[in-house]
Amino acid sequence: MPAKDDPVVIKKYANRRLYNTGTSTYVTLEDLAEMVKKGEEFTVQDAKTGNDITHPVLTQIIFELENKDGQNMLPIPFLRQLISFYGDQMQMVVPSFLEQSMVAFAKEQERFRDQMKNAIGKSPMDMMKITTPIKAIEEQTKRNVELFQNAMRMFTPFPPPSAQTSDDETATPDAPAERSDDLQELKEQIAAMQRKLDKMGND
Repeated sequence: MPAKDDPVVIKKYANRRLYNTGTSTYVTLEDLAEMVKKGEEFTVQDAKTGNDITHPVLTQIIFELENKDGQNMLPIPFLRQLISFYGDQMQMVVPSFLEQSMVAFAKEQERFRDQMKNAIGKSPMDMMKITTPIKAIEEQTKRNVELFQNAMRMFTPFPPPSAQTSDDETATPDAPAERSDDLQELKEQIAAMQRKLDKMGND
């Protein structure tokens, strides 16, 4: 028997049915989504092999939710940007960036909800207090962007500007012009992300 604080094991069978070993009942993806919302920890295992398939199942839940009318949370520009990172040199740091951003948002969401409830029927001055958690989220997101930029500098194979040759020096064959173009493209991507964050802060 699993310990009290251990995640519940969900077994997925070949017929795609999901079995909750904690309640000894069959469940659906909707049930798993509700468990996530309630903060209940679980792992999903392939019933035949015992392999952990939690990640693909959670991804499938998001896919199902995104296809429900009025439930879309992931904007198209974000999806395009996310897809572009697959196979890119920055792929390894994107998960950490997204995780930190969501953690910061989660810490502020309850406070934000409470202020929204308390502000109903209040004066404009009281309503202005609602912006406090939003600003905190924006600041944390900006800090995450800075971490993302620093990570980019660590993992990029291109030399920093200080390492580039001066005007009176001859560039070596190991530093082709294409590297400069690729570095500029990465900088533009980060700049575009920063502009989006700045726009959020001004809305």
